[in-house]
Parts: sequence; C-alpha cells; structure tokens
Amino acid sequence: MSTLLEIKSSVLRQVQVCPSFRRRTEEEPASSSADLPEPAAGAWKPGDGVEFFAQMRLILKKGEGRQGLPCPEVLLRSRSPAPAEPVDPSRGLRTLSQEEVDMLYEEALYTVLHRAGTMGPDQVDDEEALLSYLQQVFGTGPEEHAAAVERVKKAKAPTYALKVSVMRAKNLLAKDPNGFSDPYCMLGILPASGAVQEPSPHKEQRFSFRKGSKRGGPLPAKCIQVTEVKSSTLNPVWKEHFLFEIEDVGTDQLHLDIWDHDDDVSLVEACRKLNEVIGLKGMSRYFKQIVKSARANGTAGPTEDHTDDFLGCLNIPVREVPVAGEDRWFKLEPRSSASRVQGDCQLVLKLITTQRDTNMSQRGRSGFLSYLLLLSRLLQFEHRAEEPNSSSWRGELSGPAATVLCLHGAQNNLSALQLAVLHWQVSSRHHQTRTLDYGYLLGLLEDLQAHWEEAGSLPQEQEEGLADSFSAFSEFGLQLLRQLRDYFPASNSTAVYRLELLLKCLGKLQIFQPSFEICPFETELNMDIAAALKPGPQRLAGLVKLADAVYEDLQSCYGIYASLFHSIIKVDFFTLTFRQLERLVAEEAWVLTEELSPKMTLEVASGLFELYLTLADIQRFWSSIPGRDSRSLALAGIHAPFLPAVKLWLQVLRDQTKWRLQGAVEVDTLEPMDASSKHSSSAATAGLCFSHIQELWACLAWPDPAQAQTLGTQLSQDLCEAALFYTELLRKKVDAQPGAAGEAVSEPLCVVLNDVELLRKAAGQALRGLAWPEGAAGLEGTLPRPLLSCTQALDEDLQREARTVTAHLTSKMVGDVRKYVQHVSLSPDSIQNDEAVAPLLKYLDEKLALLNASLVKENLSRVLEALWELLLQAILQALGANRDVSADFYGRFHFTLEALVNFFHAEGQGLPLESLRDGSYKRLEEELRLHQCSTRECIEQYYLDKLKQRSLEHNRFGRLSVRCHYEAAEQRLAVEVLHAADLLPLDANGLSDPFVIVELGPPHLFPLVRSQRTQVKSRTLHPVYDELFYFSVPAEACRRRGACVLFTVMDHDWLSTNDFAGEAALGLGSVSGVARPQVGGSARAGQPVTLHLRRPRAQVRSALRMLEGRPNKEAQEFVKRLRELEKYMEADP
Repeated sequence: MSTLLEIKSSVLRQVQVCPSFRRRTEEEPASSSADLPEPAAGAWKPGDGVEFFAQMRLILKKGEGRQGLPCPEVLLRSRSPAPAEPVDPSRGLRTLSQEEVDMLYEEALYTVLHRAGTMGPDQVDDEEALLSYLQQVFGTGPEEHAAAVERVKKAKAPTYALKVSVMRAKNLLAKDPNGFSDPYCMLGILPASGAVQEPSPHKEQRFSFRKGSKRGGPLPAKCIQVTEVKSSTLNPVWKEHFLFEIEDVGTDQLHLDIWDHDDDVSLVEACRKLNEVIGLKGMSRYFKQIVKSARANGTAGPTEDHTDDFLGCLNIPVREVPVAGEDRWFKLEPRSSASRVQGDCQLVLKLITTQRDTNMSQRGRSGFLSYLLLLSRLLQFEHRAEEPNSSSWRGELSGPAATVLCLHGAQNNLSALQLAVLHWQVSSRHHQTRTLDYGYLLGLLEDLQAHWEEAGSLPQEQEEGLADSFSAFSEFGLQLLRQLRDYFPASNSTAVYRLELLLKCLGKLQIFQPSFEICPFETELNMDIAAALKPGPQRLAGLVKLADAVYEDLQSCYGIYASLFHSIIKVDFFTLTFRQLERLVAEEAWVLTEELSPKMTLEVASGLFELYLTLADIQRFWSSIPGRDSRSLALAGIHAPFLPAVKLWLQVLRDQTKWRLQGAVEVDTLEPMDASSKHSSSAATAGLCFSHIQELWACLAWPDPAQAQTLGTQLSQDLCEAALFYTELLRKKVDAQPGAAGEAVSEPLCVVLNDVELLRKAAGQALRGLAWPEGAAGLEGTLPRPLLSCTQALDEDLQREARTVTAHLTSKMVGDVRKYVQHVSLSPDSIQNDEAVAPLLKYLDEKLALLNASLVKENLSRVLEALWELLLQAILQALGANRDVSADFYGRFHFTLEALVNFFHAEGQGLPLESLRDGSYKRLEEELRLHQCSTRECIEQYYLDKLKQRSLEHNRFGRLSVRCHYEAAEQRLAVEVLHAADLLPLDANGLSDPFVIVELGPPHLFPLVRSQRTQVKSRTLHPVYDELFYFSVPAEACRRRGACVLFTVMDHDWLSTNDFAGEAALGLGSVSGVARPQVGGSARAGQPVTLHLRRPRAQVRSALRMLEGRPNKEAQEFVKRLRELEKYMEADP
C-alpha cells in the first residue's frame, strides 16, 4: 500500500510545483496573460465581460493541447540533466578491514611484479608506472610502498601454466585416396633445455615430435598431449582443452603437429600409452617406437606402408602469448623445405599461474574474490568525487587500472563469464552508492548474457553472489519506478532515456530467471514492476487540479512510458495507470457533484464546468487509443450530474457576451485597427468571442443527443441574439457621430460595413461549429434542422443590415450622382458623348478608389451594386424629366449606359456583366430603345410585351380555353371561346358574372376590325361559352410583328362599372392556317389552347408610358382607349 501511495503522491507533487502542461505550452513569450489575476468564478458582474472571457480562455487553453494522441517530440521539451537518483553507501560492497586492504595491496603488487606475456598496445608495460598507480589507489606512503614492494619481490615466484584450446583447422592437405584426411593434433611444450638457442642458417628442417630424440634427449611425458582423430575431413573441429606447466616463460615454446591418421597402430595409440612409461629409459624406448611408427617425408620403406602422414606444425614461444590471452588462426608451417603443407589452425592461448606466494592465496581466498575486491577498489578510485557529471560515467578505466585488472584476471585463470559476472556485481553495487550510466550497466548485462549462453554455469558460490546482485539491483530499480514521475519526468528527454535504459536492464534480468536454480527470484520481475506502478485509492483535495494533473500524467504515460515498458519488459503500463487514475477521479467526481448539486451557485457552476471539460477530455483520450480493452469506464455517464451546472454557466456566458460586446463598442473609435485590416477593434472582439463559444462547445461535446440538442439550440439562439445586439450597438454608435460636411464617402460607415461583414462570417462559422449529434437519424456532414434555420435567419438579418448600411453610405452620393447625370442630359449636341460623360466617370473613379481602400471585397461589391442601381434610377429620372427631345439625346444616354457598364465591369475585376445587365438596366435599356422608336413601333412593342408576359402564379386569376384557326378561303380568322375556370370572385356573393372581350391588335394592323364579346354567365367562376367569332382580316396582317388576339375577362355589374378579372394574349403567328394554308378547309381545325389570365405588369406599362409622352394623335388615341380599360381594373391583389 505504501508503494501505491507513493505513486499518487508523486502526481500531486508535480501539480503543486509545476503548472499544467497545456498552460505551459500555450504561454507566449511576450504575453501578459500570466499577470492577469485569476477571477473568482462567483465574482462575475455586469461590465466584467473582459474578465469572464479571460477566465474562459484559460479553460479553453487546457483543451487545445488535448487534441489527438500525444507526440513524444512534443512532450520531451527539456534536455536538462535528469533528476538525481537516491544513493546509499550501505548498498555497496562491505568495507574491508585494514588487514584485508594490506593483503589486497600485496596481491596487486604481486600481480604486477610477476607479469608474464606480451602487453597489448593499450596496456601499460611500465612496471614503475603500474606500481606508482597502485600506490595512489591504496593511498600508501613512499616508505610503506617501497617496503611492500621489497617484500613481494622476496616472495616465491608463481608457477606458470599455459592453457591451450585446440579449436579447429581448415584447408588441410588431402592425404587419403578419398580426397580427405583423418587429422589429429599432437602438442607439447619444448622446455628451455631442449630448445635450440642459435639454429644454423643452413638447417632447413624444423622440430617435430618424430625427431624429438635428436634434440637433446626425449621430452617429458607431461609435455605431450594429443587430440581425437576427426575422420574424412579437411576442416576438422576439435574444441579440446589442455594445460601445460611452464618452466621458463622466457624460453619455452608450444609445439603442435597435425597428422593424418593412417595406421591401426599409429602415433595416436602410441601417445595414449604415455601413462605406462616409467623412467627415462622407458621414455627413450617409447620415442623410438614413435619414430618407427611415423613416416619421414615419403622416405619410408615397404615395411612402413601404414604409418601416419604429416600435415603441418606450429612453434609458438610462450613469451609471445598476450597477457589477456588470444584467440587466433595460425598458419601451418612445414618441417623442412621438402615438406608440402597448407591450411590454418585456430588456437586459444592463455598464460596463467597455478601457485601464488601471497597471503590471500595462502589463506584460501580465491582469485575470483580477490579480483572482485580489487575491481571495487579501482572503480571507487577512478570514479572520483570531482567528476562533473557523475551520473553519466560509463566505467571508463585508465590504462594502469585496465592493465592491472587484465593481469590479475589472466593470472588467476578467470574465464570470460567470470570476468563478466565480476564486473556486473561490482558495478551494479557501485551504482547504488554512486550513480553510473545505465548504458554502461546494460552493456555489462549484454556481455554477461553472451558469455552465459556459451558457458552456461558457474560454481555454486559465484552463482549465489550473482543472484544476490540481481536481486539488489531489481529492488533498487523498483524503488525508482515507485517514484517514476519524480526521477524520470516525461518532459525531460535525458531522464526518459535513462528510464529506457533502466527498463532494458530490468528486462535483461528476466532472461536469467529460469537459469538460477540456487537463488531464484521470489516473484517474476514484471509482476513486481506492475505492482510498483499501481496508484493507490487516496482521496485528493482540489479535484480540478487533480483532474488536470491526471490528464497530463496520462499523456506522459502513453506518449513516453507506455512504449518503453511494453517493448522492454512486457508491462501494459498505460492501461494500469489509466484504469487506476480514471477510477480515482471518477469516484471523487460522483461524490462531489452529489454534494454540490443542492448548492448550485455561479462559483460552483464554474468549477464544475471546468472539471467536466477535463473529465470529457479523459474519456475522449481513452476512446482514441487504438487496441484499448472494451470494459466500460468509471466515468461513463458522468455528464448527467453536471447538466445543471452547464446550463447555468451557459446562461452566464450569454449575459457576459453582451456585456463584453457593449464594452468593446464603447471604446471603439470606428477606425481600422491597423494598416492590414479594414475593420475596427470591436469587430475583432466580437469574432474572438464567437470563436471562443465555438471552441467551448467543441470541448463540451455533450454525449446525450437530446440534451445536446437543447443546449445547442439555446446556445445558437443566444449567439444570434448577441450578433444582432452588436449590430444595433454599432448603428447607434455611428449615428451619434457627427458627419463631416461635404463628405461623400464616410470612413466610419465603411468601417461599420466591414464590421458587419466580419461579424457575419464569424457568427456563421461559430454557428456551424455548434452542431450536435442527432443519433442514427442525422446525416453526417449536415447541420441539425434547428441550427440550420437559425444560421440562415441570422445570415439574412446580417445581409439586410449590410444592405442598410450600404444604402446609408451611398445615400451621401445621391446628390452628386444626380448632378453629374443632369450634366449629361444638359450637354449640348455640339460636344462629343465621351466629353459629356467624362465628369461623371471621373467622379465615380475618385469615390470608388476611396471605397476600394476602405472596404473589404464583399462590401465593395455591395456598394458597387447599390451605386449601380442609384445611377440607373438617376438616368431613368432624367429621361422622365425630358419629353419630346431629339433622338441624339437618347443616343447620348445609351452611350453613357454602355460606358458605365464597362466602368463597373472593369475587365472582370468589378461586377459581373450578368448582374450589371439585369433588373433596372433592362428597363432603362428598353426605354432608351423605345424612345428611339416610332409610335407604331411602340404600340407593337406594347403587344409584344403582353405576349412575352408569363403568369407567375398560374392559378391566381384563372384559366381560359380557346381555339383559333385561319380560314384562308374566306380570309377570316375564327376565334372560339370555349370555357374559363378558377376565375376571381369579384361579387359580394363570392362569385362573378364573367364575360370575355375578344379583340385583335395592334390597332394599326387591323384598323377596320371591331372587338366582340361573349354572353354574360351569371354567378359562376367556371363559365362555359362555346361561342365562335369571325374576324375578316388578311393573312399578311396576322403574320406581322406583334399581331395577336387579346382576351379580356370582365365581371358584369348591373349597378356599377364592370370589374376587370384578367387578360391573356395569343400570338397570331402560331395560329393554324396563318403560317401555312389550312388543308381540307375544315371550319374547326386546331387543338384547344389554355391561356393563363394575368394583370398587366410594369414591363407592359413601360411602352404605355412612352406613348403617353408623345403628342401625335395616333399615340394619344391609343392611350385614351387603354385608359378607359384601366378604369375597370382594380389594383393587383
């Protein structure tokens, strides 16, 4: 339990000492946000919108760093030194007594003074330097040191022995008929008495065991060994080991022969009888037998067909064996110039001592123990206190230290596995007293593992010591993992790298667990680690800070620790930590919300709101983890008790948003913020507020769809209300400012227009970001219907507001525009059209340059559209004010209109041509064209307009069915009125008394034709007539431009004038028999045609107005007749 509490406490300590990760990463270098006082959540009053949104921004900043899975490169921010690890001098090797120190000193001096073999290039071969180094290590004075050296020199010299391992040979000669050989080795030591000191340069033969009797007598039996025979191979593998006692290290030699076994009684069997030979005379006879059984370079006689063949030899002086031993391939040599040999032989050589005249040896202290003590002494000396960064020391020993250890290990015949064990034992113990680099320790474990796999076992006592060192280091490592966040903070890359190496060390220890039978680990190491990492159930104060700390810790666990623990020691660190910490926070949150729900205040709501955002982030973090387990979280459903607090907090948000906007408008000067922007400061504030609201909703991410719809709908309505509130404040602000006299382009109005446009975009984006989940019925990527309608309504309101401000802006230009249009109309005919329109274009160019510099692109388009409409209306007014003028007058305005189109289009940079040539432009262009037409052409245009007119509401005025055809034989037009339907009820009884007037037009095409009418059908809206009318007219007149039949439906009134019900026109060009003569002469050819009744519209009346202004008789009579008809027409419903 204490371990669990330590983990939990380490999280709390980091919370108290360090700020939150999200807050640290979001702080800007020059930001003054850190100096802002954190307001109490309950202290928000009207007018404090700035303070409220500052607090809200701090809440949002925490969520900004919680998007997606953490990245190690983001978490590892610091490269400072790792925190210091705890050390304990008592965890090292035991302190030696003075007597033991003296014996160890003697052992080291004895090792140096009786060194043998060849020193390597990195070793120190200077005896005085080595002795001086040992004097420093043991801290002895000069006299004491000299006396100790003298005593060691008087001691008996050690007994040396040479360890030889015959490993393998390769590429030997083939001596047998089958293309192979049956090789074996015969080796021994050539003592100093049997060695030739100065061989003659004329001798070409080398020594071999066959010629041993000719070189000073027979070899001693103990000097000759033989390997097994390897049959049928040229690359034999022996791996046999031999030990030879050395009489004189300086002169003795190792000699090795390789033979091919050919005889049943050969050198092999002769050598195996060595133990049966007694005395020197027996030895002499023995070697004679060897000579007889060996063939001498092919000179054997016929009686020696079954003796062995020579394959090569080696001669290695013992003094040339390296101090550390060597594993080397030697090239085989011939016995004489007549011998033919080839191939190589691999030998492992090591020069050791078997008897040492030292106190430690005499007291039975093994070389293993003395090396351990000596290594510990040297390691402490090398790892000096003045080392600037001791935790990074990798055990680099000086030349003298490495040389002494090499000499001592070799002389005491320590194997590579024993040396690896000793270095690990001493270094791992030393690390617990003075921190070393974990990379160095890991290297020692890897070296130990490699040699362990080769050797596989140790003496019992040594294996127990190794197991103890593993247990001690494991306990030390687990102690560090219990305080993981203190000693290996996730933000410190150096500490995390040390953690990785420590885990790799602990992972290596697991490899050795099955190998130990004497001292196994009590439990599996990864189970110990898992237990050390579990947090405890301690209740913590400050739940908001705890939740933030938990989230930050989970980020560190996933981004840094989890992969290390899983890949190295197979521990699911993240799941262990997440489950425990999530359960802890959930338990606290459930209890706390239950306690605080009855006491809901602004302060409580603020704290719970901030807490819920972090809890939601924790749940989303778990959901984003790939391969997570499917068990439900303790936080599942935690949103329910937070709903009242969230609702109250959103109400406060609504009020504070309005106060914030009002304060921003009050200090706004309606000037651009800077040279790069065209809006004022209050618009930037409004956009920022709406952006914060959108971010807040995204962080909230309410999981319940029904509740989310309620919250989202209310929040969107509040946002729309705030946006319209802001535009109202702007309007009042700009109205209160005095305008500059004579100023046609108002800069404050331009700024306000830009503010409205910026608000429209910001509010629209914020509203689209307030989407909530609609469950299975909702389509992905579409806005919920309430939010969509709210967004569209706000956009329409703000578009309307922008048009209002635009109209206000252009209204200041109305007088100037009319003045310059009047200048065009009053210009004499003597000046050119471009000269007449030049002042207007110059004025527009100057004003639009100012507008372009002051408005954003969208608003510039709005102003251009408004100004274009203003110009068209001004020209229309100028045309209406001038009657009975020359055609040049209208031609000049036609030129002006086209010049203005090119000006506003600006080669594609301004308004599109489709927009310019629509609406009022068409009307103006039509009037200009009509003004240039004759009276009859205007009348024809009147009827053409009627034919072009389409009913926008087909069922509003009813329908009339007719059938027409032209009878060419009688040269008459037959018009049959069939029936009507769905007429307007024009009487008080809800019905009508309709009749139809049928006439042909234009009148000048049919001057002799009178109109005709049907009978009146009383009290019906669906009259049936079936009446046929004939009009005697030539076919050529029916084919003329604008020729048509006009049907006028009237409501007959007995006591007052008739009421107009609707009209319809049918072009005669499409009537059967007009375009083509009727075949067969049928009186009633053609199909019925249904016409939709309508009222005359503006486009039809424009031609009528044109005729009203003409004084000629024909125009006035036509207008008079139409005016009489209009008396019967009511205003359009």
